[in-house]
Amino acid sequence: MPKPNDTSRSLVALDQDSTLIAVIEMSQTSWLVAGIVPGVARQPLKKLGPDPDTVLALLERWRKEAGKSGRAISRIAVAYEAGRDGFWLARWLRARGIEAQVIHPTSVAVARTHRRAKTDRLDTQLLKRAFLGWLRGEPDHCTMAPIPTLAEEDARRPNRERETLVGEKTRIVNRMKAALARLGIRGFNPKLRKAADRLAALRTPEGEPLPENTLAELRRDMARLALVRAQIAEIEAARLARLERAPDQGPHAMVRLIARVIGVGLETADMLVHEVLSRTLRDRRAVARYGGVTGAPDESGKRRREKGLARAGNARVRRGLIQLAWRFLRFQKDSELARWYRARTEEVTGDRRIIRKKLIVALARKLLIALWRMATTGEVPEGVVLRPAA
Repeated sequence: MPKPNDTSRSLVALDQDSTLIAVIEMSQTSWLVAGIVPGVARQPLKKLGPDPDTVLALLERWRKEAGKSGRAISRIAVAYEAGRDGFWLARWLRARGIEAQVIHPTSVAVARTHRRAKTDRLDTQLLKRAFLGWLRGEPDHCTMAPIPTLAEEDARRPNRERETLVGEKTRIVNRMKAALARLGIRGFNPKLRKAADRLAALRTPEGEPLPENTLAELRRDMARLALVRAQIAEIEAARLARLERAPDQGPHAMVRLIARVIGVGLETADMLVHEVLSRTLRDRRAVARYGGVTGAPDESGKRRREKGLARAGNARVRRGLIQLAWRFLRFQKDSELARWYRARTEEVTGDRRIIRKKLIVALARKLLIALWRMATTGEVPEGVVLRPAA
């Protein structure tokens, strides 16, 4: 029986005599399109510019070639690997009646030779083989990525932009501290509100003021820091305005619910909802895999070992979950999950620091699944304390 939301195989029966199959190997300068055309012995391969209208014209030409050989095309299936271009092409093709799929690149099997040949032509052959097996309904040939709508993609941008800006703010502060440390000046905090006004008063251990070029550089860095802070504040204010404008609309209700958990801030709730909790995932295993908190077992014969995290999911979700798990132990001490963690770490012998680091990943996985159930069904994890509803 097929599972719901199963992206490892197609649930539509394949009639290869009436289906035109094509794959696209995409780059910034050109697209290589390979096809399987019913009634045509050769498997055409065409290099095009990065233009969707040209691809559409090529598919229509191949459809006519199939028609001349007596094969009426009723289905056109196109696939390409997820990458820099994202999902816009799949949405564009679907709007024109073409079945478009986006393949997870890591789900396509490749040769394990030490120095394997890799060209765009060979890549299209691998994609055709994997895509054809997927269309036939055979599991595990490749896995398709769910194609989000333009609104769903846009909803993730504020959180991701804020993450980038926070990293930029940290880099600016560290660069300023390093510049001052080269002059022997320590204890100056560039993050203070009046730090820019104190630059001129700084003195080196020799009693000399800051050199002219260094002072000019630090002032430019302070200007950049002020700009980044203003942009972060603008993003946070815009998010609050969206939540207040439509508090019960779509993912906003999930964000407000998850943010009620003591220890979970609005930023973390917004990231979890738009990155993972609002997705249509099959079950708790799929949730854990997408969060990147599943293991990578290495078993062969008598060998049994774990290579650590598989790291096959969303890196943002994984980083946020590990941080949230440590906060959860502090703010939700009486919850069932926190009691489970303490019981497991107290009963072991040896170096507890290593055990704590390993088990915090297990706690993060359990916490993600609990929050997923809470967001989708409203089931509050046992012992978790919530803030009053706003």
